[in-house]
Amino acid sequence: MTWRQATREEIDAFYATEFPRHVENLPEFITADGPKQYAVAFRDPHPVRKDDVPDREFIRRDTWQTDASGDRTTANFDDVDDVVEFIRHPARNDPLDRSRFALADPDVVDKKDPRPDAVYYALDHWERPWVLLVDIDAKEIARQRAAEMVSIAVDDPDSDAFLDAVGILEAAPEGYPYAFEDVDRAIEYGFEVRDIFEDDFDAEETMVVYTGQGVHVYLLDTDPAHRYDAQSREVLNDLLLESYEIPIDPVVTADRRRVARLPYSLHADVCKIVQPIESPAFDVQSATPEVIDQ
Repeated sequence: MTWRQATREEIDAFYATEFPRHVENLPEFITADGPKQYAVAFRDPHPVRKDDVPDREFIRRDTWQTDASGDRTTANFDDVDDVVEFIRHPARNDPLDRSRFALADPDVVDKKDPRPDAVYYALDHWERPWVLLVDIDAKEIARQRAAEMVSIAVDDPDSDAFLDAVGILEAAPEGYPYAFEDVDRAIEYGFEVRDIFEDDFDAEETMVVYTGQGVHVYLLDTDPAHRYDAQSREVLNDLLLESYEIPIDPVVTADRRRVARLPYSLHADVCKIVQPIESPAFDVQSATPEVIDQ
């Protein structure tokens, strides 16, 4: 099974050929001007126009320009095609344009045109009242499993040395802080959370998204009865962690302004396409892009 970091050439090919074909399948709330921001992470930091400012390995860009009152004035992306071009060539299509804090033009600096190692969008939204997302990561499942495998105290259970001691780093995929069984278990947990949303909260609009190393589970109902404020999200965290013993990341649930991996973008660290899935039996190998040499 292909489980490695994508090359620059493979990233180029994916965003040039495959990604545009998936755009029409984006969830309907992910539009050019709906999420308040899009964000891109780079493998190699890229300079900005202003001198004496550190190179950037992660940038956020607003979808709207706003006035002093925070009201929207001008959209930074006219349509989804503009978002696609920003993702494909962030330095050449930076919404900051000629601002001194825009990414530097690759033609005038000694750096290649940067490519995205990861693409994100903001859960904070201009039109929707909120988006609730639960994050389940194979790394956390692996650490939990490792802790159950040893009976002695360890100084740093978050260290790779701890994972190496219990054999997780040697298990396939070698060198990653989890095993394939942890990825599969994360997917299973994701559908358990979806069932909780639908059965216990009467949610009608849910979605499970495979992220490359785990899943995101969405609760998207916009009915006022389902508005989850900060306190409600903390209660939900406690329910999932304590009552159902599902290893979620509670920080993500609580953060209404979080950025999340954009569906159908490439998780370059594992050569897998982020995508909505319909079954806990999802085969992660099917998420390998066509451009990846297997």
